[in-house]
Amino acid sequence: QVQLVESGGGLVQPGGSLRLSCAASGFTFSAYAMSWYRQAPGKERELVAVITSGFRGTTADSVKGRFTISRDNAKNTVYLQMNNLKPDDTAVYYCNAVRDTLNMYWGQGTQVTVSS
Repeated sequence: QVQLVESGGGLVQPGGSLRLSCAASGFTFSAYAMSWYRQAPGKERELVAVITSGFRGTTADSVKGRFTISRDNAKNTVYLQMNNLKPDDTAVYYCNAVRDTLNMYWGQGTQVTVSS
């Protein structure tokens, strides 16, 4: 069955770094665009970064210059490197895989808390 398993979240001080990982299984990972979304308490889920099957990555303006998305098709894994973290980055981060409207999957999420 399809699985997206996020890891790497935790508590970090402002200015710190974290690297999130999302391990995929049960589908042809290389054919899917992979994304990271986040949802803070009381807010809507928002797109943070996306990387296409062709390895073209983009990030939201709110994290541009601080976050980087990458993928390793040999390991069926997508990463989100987060640097210079701010309290506003506190959220549950979700991994998403999409090929088309009929083929979209979500992970369970990993909590990131930025606080001193």
